[in-house]
Amino acid sequence: MYFRYLFAEATQSCTVLLDILESSLPAGLPETFATDCKLQDTLSKAVELLPELCKLADAPREAILSYRRALLHQWNLDIQTTSRIQKEFAIFLLYSGAESCPPDLRSQMDGSFVPRNNTEEAILLLMILLKKISLQWIEWDPSILDHLSYALSISGSLKTLACKVEELLPRIIDRQEMYLILTLCYYGGGDNFTALNLLRKLLSSTEDHTCVSGLLFASKVCAEIPDCSSEGIIYAQRAIESLQERCGELLGVANCVLGLSLTAHSRTILTDSERVKIHADALKSFESAGKLTKMSDTNIMYHLCLENAEQRKLDTAVHYANWLLKLEVGSTLKGWMLLARVLSAQKRFLDAETVINVALEQSGKWDHGELLRTKAKLQIAQGQVKNAIETYTQLLAILQVQRKSFILGENLNELGEHCRTLELETWLDLASIYIKLSMWRDAEKCLSKTEAVSSYSACRLYTAGLLNQSKGLYKSALEDYSNALAVNPSHVPSLVSSAVVLRKIGKQSPAIIRNLLTEALRLDRMNASAWYNLGLLYKEEGLGSALEAAECFEAAILLEETEPVEPFR
Repeated sequence: MYFRYLFAEATQSCTVLLDILESSLPAGLPETFATDCKLQDTLSKAVELLPELCKLADAPREAILSYRRALLHQWNLDIQTTSRIQKEFAIFLLYSGAESCPPDLRSQMDGSFVPRNNTEEAILLLMILLKKISLQWIEWDPSILDHLSYALSISGSLKTLACKVEELLPRIIDRQEMYLILTLCYYGGGDNFTALNLLRKLLSSTEDHTCVSGLLFASKVCAEIPDCSSEGIIYAQRAIESLQERCGELLGVANCVLGLSLTAHSRTILTDSERVKIHADALKSFESAGKLTKMSDTNIMYHLCLENAEQRKLDTAVHYANWLLKLEVGSTLKGWMLLARVLSAQKRFLDAETVINVALEQSGKWDHGELLRTKAKLQIAQGQVKNAIETYTQLLAILQVQRKSFILGENLNELGEHCRTLELETWLDLASIYIKLSMWRDAEKCLSKTEAVSSYSACRLYTAGLLNQSKGLYKSALEDYSNALAVNPSHVPSLVSSAVVLRKIGKQSPAIIRNLLTEALRLDRMNASAWYNLGLLYKEEGLGSALEAAECFEAAILLEETEPVEPFR
């Protein structure tokens, strides 16, 4: 308290000095004023010291005003001093937690940009500093780019950051660092192909071909692009080779990335024997990653649980899901959701609903959307249709509040899109309930609500097909399924339902129906309905042997017995 009083006194003294000079020279010091005289030296130190004293005196608002005063008034400061003040001001705006009022409009030139909040003002200051570096007015300071990266990341402006990095001269920033930053920017902006091409270019050079960060990142990106999964395996293996006899933790991460690429590659394999082998290799990679990181990496534990669940090793998956929750202390939703899905695959619906209820209690209202949808599906699985409808109604109320908030907010495109997708899925879930109850009018009302959200969604067209199919309007249903496949050729439910309707109509060649079902199984080997209908086709049409039909029915029964209420992934 005593020191704060001293800092407040020092702040007052410094302010009085600047007030006197500012009132005496309202237009600022003349440009011809000697920069090496004692008065100028004292003035420069006072201008730079005042905001720091305000911070020490616990006066954040006064500190912000002091920074602006230092930068907007003509104090005849040299460029180095001005740059230091700009950098410190930007750091204070980003990390202090103090809410600042917008700058005084009178200090702005006509048509100039006026920041609306702390982050925008910090970004403006840091961009000015980067411009000075590019013009070689000040020396390169890597922390400026670090702070700008953080500011643009939290504001959702990664493409802007990429442009600023590209403007830097080659001698200013290291080539490898530049490529990695640009890759992160484009990847964060959703442009995976550009990110991968940058990494390919980086890793093709002689000096950077063993860059571990680049190899790991390239493998991760490849795992998210189906046609590049085999390339991702090569990058991960190169990273593992480079990390031998080195950091065990990083080697664990490399094994995890290899597991992701192997899992992605398994979806492109046609033969069952090869697919089983790749799944086994993927699980082995995840297990190695867990051991190398001493089971302490939450991301590795998540994927270890996920891979076991997808291979229907459900008891092991439950073990890892519980371990994940212990590591995260229940702080993220994905751990709760994964545990609930695995429990639902074990048909422990009540336990799964208890898990969701605990997650609802420990999370904020804003995060309840996905949890409530899972809860409703668990209630349907238990035959509690009325409770499920009430849960969906509660979910829609939350989404309505969120939608209004997104209209008022800025830079919330991704969250707004997630909200719209969840709303669409909720209405379609309700429509599916009413279809099963043969309540056609209620189902049609739910479908009409989805038109404003997404009228050309494959899921929406598929649900419309289910409605027509349940009414016995097979021709209309088939048209809806065809439209859904035109929007998304990989929509597995539409492929299966098209095959079912064609088999009922009986006007198409059995070979066409088989092609639809085998394509569905190529996209999703775990689809119980596709296996069942393929078995029926083999049995009724004689396209395969009795043994093949029996194998299809056996696969369908096994998958149905271990099918979660929602996909694991």
